[in-house]
Amino acid sequence: MTSERYRLAPPVKAAFMAWWHALSDEAARGQPKADRAILRRCENLTDVTLSAAFQRVYWTLHAAHTGPAWAPWQQERIAALVALSAHVRGAGALSLPRAMHQTVGGSDRASVSELRFKRLLESPDIESLFTGLRRVMPLIDHQVDVGSMAQDVFGWGDGVRKRWAYAYYDPTSTPIEASPARAAASA
Repeated sequence: MTSERYRLAPPVKAAFMAWWHALSDEAARGQPKADRAILRRCENLTDVTLSAAFQRVYWTLHAAHTGPAWAPWQQERIAALVALSAHVRGAGALSLPRAMHQTVGGSDRASVSELRFKRLLESPDIESLFTGLRRVMPLIDHQVDVGSMAQDVFGWGDGVRKRWAYAYYDPTSTPIEASPARAAASA
């Protein structure tokens, strides 16, 4: 699955990141703030696709895309990564599996349980992955590396599943303390 069909092209990723930075700015007013609220309320990929907020960013990304037209499955993945990115409140340094494995307030428990993580890995389609990750966002304090998340959602498949498993279960990684707000919330 290393095919270019499963990777966001650099110009598309750059356009996506520029859009996300404008969207995630907490001081944002007007359209970015409204779009963020609309995308956060979308419960499924149909809701995302039918929203004007998604259509605005989709056509911006489409203009940056130089390859063949996106197939419907690629359009669904773009909808998922756009909607999920609206839930990210800060540009974290951790990939999704590392963010899900971080500990809370000195505990030895991961933010996302092993069982929930396994269920995410077993997501049969992008709709299931979207639903699962949307529910995980509060557990990881809405903090994740957005660029990494975008590539993983767009490239979802066996390769990403295996990479996530290695990252989540990595025994050599140092436990990461959660933010003070999360530690207080879990106490």
